[in-house]
Amino acid sequence: METKHAHKRSQQRGIPPLVRIWLQDYGEEKFDGHGGIIRYFTAKCIRNMEKDFGRAPIRKLAEYMRCYLVESSYSGSIITVGKRYKNNSIRNV
Repeated sequence: METKHAHKRSQQRGIPPLVRIWLQDYGEEKFDGHGGIIRYFTAKCIRNMEKDFGRAPIRKLAEYMRCYLVESSYSGSIITVGKRYKNNSIRNV
């Protein structure tokens, strides 16, 4: 489940629904300290996806491997979705 805000941000930022699903299924998670869980891709996550789907689909969607989502730790609903533009750690999102 996602909020209206998350849906709107996904559309504005051009993030396909498949990437949100992969983030929930494969993404590394980190608590943000404010009741949210940040999910993002790490090298390990990407390797696991390559094992399950093959390299070609992951390479085609490589631009989305910088995406992240924030979900509520209470309800599990997606709060927002975005892309990291700097190669910094996820704590700077």
